[in-house]
Amino acid sequence: MTPTGSPPEDGRPGDRPESGPASFERVLAARRMCRDFLATPVEPAVLEPVLRAAFRGPAAGNSDALDLVVLQGADVEGYWSITLPEARRAAFPWPGLLRAPVLVLPYVAPERYVERYAEHDKAATGLGSDAASWPVPYWWVDGGAAVMAMLLAAEAAGLGALFFGQFDHEPAVASWLGVPEGHRALGTLADPEKFGSWLRGPAGTKLAGSAWEMLAEAPADIIAWLGHARETGAQR
Repeated sequence: MTPTGSPPEDGRPGDRPESGPASFERVLAARRMCRDFLATPVEPAVLEPVLRAAFRGPAAGNSDALDLVVLQGADVEGYWSITLPEARRAAFPWPGLLRAPVLVLPYVAPERYVERYAEHDKAATGLGSDAASWPVPYWWVDGGAAVMAMLLAAEAAGLGALFFGQFDHEPAVASWLGVPEGHRALGTLADPEKFGSWLRGPAGTKLAGSAWEMLAEAPADIIAWLGHARETGAQR
């Protein structure tokens, strides 16, 4: 995400909403993917509502299975060193993407859905045995809704954003970050902000790995917000 940046991918001038409250229709019509970023960070007061929006989408059974990883500084370069090594960058068609100072990686945990639907009030659905029993894997459905909510919130805030896939880099990125086994990446959202690098683990626990060294230093209200999305009062 970037406060100004370049025109959207189709080359047309950005159709940013007017200042002040913007209607949903204008926000939806204006949203575009941006592949050219400024390195200027966005104030936390602007970014917090964008990240918070991820937890205001639907979640089957209120499974609470979405986690966000926020990378900044050296961790951003660490991500690109895995997914786009230096030797390949000269031919990369969107060099401005590498200027995004923060990347947000949304993860979903299918096992949390299975565990939730094994509980007594959901057991009759037959979805609590394993992930394969789900004809439609709702962790992808709900995760996609979370990503779209962030993209729309970014547009409403006047920010450019890009969501892109990790594809075959997903296992290497997860290993580098120390992501718990069983979590799946939805992709990556280019997104400048100032928080540091952290991930909500089960019950708010700190996860192993160098990428989580700043977790204990992150503002407590932000950890609680991501770790306990129900406290936002959002009905999912």
